[in-house]
Amino acid sequence: MNAPIYLDYQATTPTDPRVVARMLPFFTQQFANPHSAEHALGRAVEEEVEDARRHIAGRIGAEAREIVFTSGATEANNMAILGAGRFRVDTPRRRVVTLATEHKCVLESVARLGREGLDVEVLPVGNDGLVDLDRLADAVTEETALISVMAANNEIGVLQPLGEIAVICRRVGAWLHTDAAQAFGKIPLDVNAIPVDLLSISGHKVYGPKGIGALYVRRRPRVRLTPLFHGGGQERGLRAGTLPAPLCIGLGEAARLAGAEMSAETERFAGLRDRFLARVRKWLPDVRVNGSTEHRLAHNLNLTFPGIDMQTLLERTPGLALSTGSACSSAAIEPSYVLAALGLSEEDARATVRIAFGRPTTAQEVERAADLLVEAVKRQRCQCLCP
Repeated sequence: MNAPIYLDYQATTPTDPRVVARMLPFFTQQFANPHSAEHALGRAVEEEVEDARRHIAGRIGAEAREIVFTSGATEANNMAILGAGRFRVDTPRRRVVTLATEHKCVLESVARLGREGLDVEVLPVGNDGLVDLDRLADAVTEETALISVMAANNEIGVLQPLGEIAVICRRVGAWLHTDAAQAFGKIPLDVNAIPVDLLSISGHKVYGPKGIGALYVRRRPRVRLTPLFHGGGQERGLRAGTLPAPLCIGLGEAARLAGAEMSAETERFAGLRDRFLARVRKWLPDVRVNGSTEHRLAHNLNLTFPGIDMQTLLERTPGLALSTGSACSSAAIEPSYVLAALGLSEEDARATVRIAFGRPTTAQEVERAADLLVEAVKRQRCQCLCP
């Protein structure tokens, strides 16, 4: 009863017990190396890993052989961006385009290509967090090697128009990469309907284990990457190293469950989100939602409470487990660069909290969390007015 209410499911999710049960035998019983094809035990584990690969591919309409296992979305993003940029560095295509609201690992990878001599452009977004398609079309030229645009933002939950972006890329022959860590298993994704060329996946954002992810690499028309790792030639030569079979199998099971439960979960999360927001607005009508309210993940809210120091508020409200931004940059003192890109002032950015609902979240928790947040905001405002 004393545990804080966890509403930080965009930072990470618990590993689903069904995923854990699927993984357990491969730690102690079926422990053979999946690359040991010389004996039956190795081949049996290899088949389980390949079955997981098929489940992951099935969630995005891909072929199993187009899925490359990685240690997570950060590695997948690095592999896609650095791999594509370096492969095309000796061609006329030496330009890379991305958005100011991308994950740090994307922005840092793009910046690295800039230091290696490629032409880099980081485009702004509107107040709703969405890219201006006309501006993107102007930025993407015949010299563009790669465009990297996040499918769903990790802070504000905004969904970028990947279909329209893909059309712009195809028009000039540029490759499209999307960081789908927050989108995979949460919204429908189909690499045939929306022809992305590279797509990054994270296990622990979709009730799978930490330490595992994947990168989709299109085969037709073929996308070529320069590998980051070199070694035994695993994963079609794109990612050397022994595969962690239990983690791969866990990600496959998480993908299978997401496909079966996505529709029902989306409806439930939207209901919880609307319930939470209505309860907060009843007492704090000045609260503002950041990012598009139409094009966003069903389980996300990013809220600004004017005049509040949210970091201090959360430290003094042990009953809530929330965050003020990305888990990857939460140790930073400066306000969120994503919110700054939306035009928020530093003061408003510091008054903002990210809320994300998850599979274990109950309606009772939502109501209690809303009440705790309202009480904390009122208390801090009173202290500011009545020192």
